[in-house]
Amino acid sequence: MDWPPSWGQSLAPAPRYRVAIGWKKPATCATLLLKSGDLGDLGIVDKLDRRILEQLQKDGALTAADIAERVGLSKAPCWRRIQRLQDEGVIKRIVALLDARKLNVGTTVFVTLKTANHSEAWYEKFVRAVQDIPEVTEIHRMSGDVDYLMRVVVPDIEGYDAVYKRLIAAIDFLDVSASFALETIKQTTALPLTYVKV
Repeated sequence: MDWPPSWGQSLAPAPRYRVAIGWKKPATCATLLLKSGDLGDLGIVDKLDRRILEQLQKDGALTAADIAERVGLSKAPCWRRIQRLQDEGVIKRIVALLDARKLNVGTTVFVTLKTANHSEAWYEKFVRAVQDIPEVTEIHRMSGDVDYLMRVVVPDIEGYDAVYKRLIAAIDFLDVSASFALETIKQTTALPLTYVKV
């Protein structure tokens, strides 16, 4: 088996890591890792692994031979390391990073939500509702004055209004507030690797 995996091949034995990947032309890709706290807990990531992960986070379409050359390994040991990182769940999946503006969803909206209902039934209904709205790309349960923070991508204000109406039709909130991003200063999928225990 070579790297990157071909379309339909699994990244790891566990079904939850099945992906479709295999670029025939150069493409911008991202290697998604476990949340940063999990890397150190695994106790398996050494300095060479970290260099491999650094390359994969820059370009998930690199071949094992390309990565091996960049980190100073031969192809076979490099591939075995990548396979182990997959098997351990450090590499979760490979995805393509798309241009939001070219897909007409270049407007980013950060939405804060407050609820007066903190029951399990409300929470489950809320999760189902946001899962069905593709414009919602991230959602976080927060500490502090707000309960949830969402990131929404839409074409324009009218697009957000449609998302807003769909959201409030599905579930009750105490307050919904939106802030439109005027400029994106930094946006990356790459996780810092300096905290990994080696």
